[in-house]
Parts: sequence; structure tokens; C-alpha cells
Amino acid sequence: MLSAPFPLVETSAVANAQNEWVALLLGAADAGLDDPTLQGLFATPALLDAVAPLDCIVRIDSPAVLTPPVLNVLPSSRVLLAVRAAALAQDGAARRLAELQMTGYRVLVDGPLPEGVAAPVALRTVARDARGDLPAGRALPALFGPHLAYHVDDMARYRACENAGFAWFAGAYALEGSLAEGDDGTSRRRMLAMLALLARDADSRELEAQLKADPALSYHLLKLVNSAAFSSGTPITSFAQAISRLGRRQLQRWLQLLLYARPHPDSPPNLMLPAAALRGALLEALCKHEGGDRDDQDLAFMTGVFSLLDRLFRMPMADVVRDLNLPGHVEAALLRRDGTLGQRLRLVEAGRPDAATLAAAGIDAQAWWESLLHAYHWAIQVARNV
Repeated sequence: MLSAPFPLVETSAVANAQNEWVALLLGAADAGLDDPTLQGLFATPALLDAVAPLDCIVRIDSPAVLTPPVLNVLPSSRVLLAVRAAALAQDGAARRLAELQMTGYRVLVDGPLPEGVAAPVALRTVARDARGDLPAGRALPALFGPHLAYHVDDMARYRACENAGFAWFAGAYALEGSLAEGDDGTSRRRMLAMLALLARDADSRELEAQLKADPALSYHLLKLVNSAAFSSGTPITSFAQAISRLGRRQLQRWLQLLLYARPHPDSPPNLMLPAAALRGALLEALCKHEGGDRDDQDLAFMTGVFSLLDRLFRMPMADVVRDLNLPGHVEAALLRRDGTLGQRLRLVEAGRPDAATLAAAGIDAQAWWESLLHAYHWAIQVARNV
């Protein structure tokens, strides 16, 4: 078990330009992580094991926090150091970071350089808060990197960051839904019909008929059950076999997630898929921690996954859930964030709830962290198999 009290940190998934998760960004709101927090996070292998094969990017204010005990728990092969640029005005800071880079650490200079401080030759990879000014044009050195832009809040800002030369991105832009090119609404209607069938625990034959009308969804389901995660060596070629292999509960769970799958086999991944998986798995883990039974956990998972459907379909959530006949407390959570599920959903959306908010929800920091790690681990596996 992790030692308590456990530090609360802000976590953000980092994706590349191909919409693949590549790292987990760790910070403390608008500040860097300190020595005790870093040791608390990395003192056990739980964090790095949970997010493997992703790397971790830690935001720090100064190389002074990188004491020998801290470096002992930060493997250079898995951890990147994003150091606030203001620290380079300190005597010896640039030299210290260059030395760490020589030993194998990847160092990102976080933010614009202080006035009068030249860019160190050895430290050319950067991180920037996308809410501020970005380098003009392609000002970032292409031979270094990948450069990271975080707090990328929408697709317009994403495109500006990409044009500036950034290759890694973190922020709410990943939750912007978009209809498939040329979609006249038919695909959306089929998906909503599938949701209604799932919500009322429809007969397998009804699900099969709906799947046959959506080749893309059928493709992703068969790809999933034939993946390394489930494969037993015998190819699955029919929906009936998929039910037998996965089981009813798992099948419904995967179909809920596959609503977020890429619209065509050759399309880039949809970043909403791992985000929905993360929400579902985190709400489920919190429910399980509180002693909820399996049915309660399934509903918690559904609530997390469905909480992004309004963004996916670009329509009000009330219109999404109108014909789904969801349990009252699930609908209340999705529409108004009411009740226990709604409270948990607000915590998930906050990204980094403070200790007081967690305490009011009856969740301690350690339970939150362990549930979050479980959710990231599961979401990463989902993204790799769909």
C-alpha cells in the first residue's frame, strides 16, 4: 500500500500528432512538483507500472528539487523533466540540467526564458503552456524535441501549436467531438439506436442486427476480440462467437466504448476513446472501493463512458439520453451531475480535485490515486487494442 497522506497532483494524458497517448504529465496546478511529492509518487513502482509503456513528464520549478533520493526513484528511461524556464536564471542551474541530460534524462525547458538569459545549447527541447504566447512560425528547433504544449484547450489552439512545431499535446482539445466526414446523420442515428439497445439489455439478436448495419463498429469489435488481449488462437468471425468469448457484461462494456472508435479502419484514433475509458474505469473503481456491487459498478462505468456522448455527437446531453431509458440516478448524473455518481463525475472532470473536495465526497487521497492509476492502466490497454 502507498504511504499516507498521499499527495494530490494534476494528471494529463499527452498525445502525439497521430492521436496516440505517449506520456502522462504530472504537475501541481500551476506549480511544479516538490521533493516530498516526487518521492511519494515514485517511491513504489505502482505509477510507472500502471502507465507502462507511457513515459512520465514531471513539471518542476527548479533542478534543486532533484536531490539524490528523488533521482533514485526517477528512472531516466521513463521520466522526462520539464523544468520551469525561470530556473535557468539561477547560478549553475543550466549546467546541472545539462549534466542530468548527459546521464540520460530528457529535459524540457518549460516556458519562455527570463529576460537576458540565453537558451543553453544543450537544452533545446521546450514545453509551453498553450494559454500563453507561442513561438512564432516554426521557431522551435526541429532537430530537438518532441516539444510539448499543455493546456491545449481547443482544436484551434492545437493547430496553432502544431504549426509552431510542437509534437506532443495535452489538454481539453482531445474532448472535442467531430462527425465523420460526409456523415448525413445516419451513423449517429445508428449509434443512438445501439445505445438504446445496450441500456435496456437488449437481446443479442437485436444487437447483432444493429451491428450488421454499421460495418465500422463490427470491424472494431471483431478486431478487439481477436487482439492479443483476448485471443485464444482461434479466430473470431461472428458476433455470436464474440458474445461467447467476451461474455455478456464485457461485450456491453466494449460496445459502449467502441462508440468512440475511429470512423474508418484507416482513420487516426479518436482521443475520446481512451478518455471515455478512463472516466468509466475511474468511476467504477471508486464505486468498488466504496463497496458497490457488480451492478452498481457497471452503472458507474456506463456513466463515465456516456458522459462524453454529448461531445461525441455534438448535441445536448438531454437529447442523447432521451430514449435510452437509463436508471434515474444515472440520468441525473449525466444531465445535472446530481447524486453520488454526479459528484464522482465532477471529481473526474476536475482532473485534480483538492483534499477538501475529496473529503466531502468521502474519498481519501490514497484511494483516489490508486483508483486513478487503475483507470489509466485500463484506458491505455483499451487504446492499444482498439
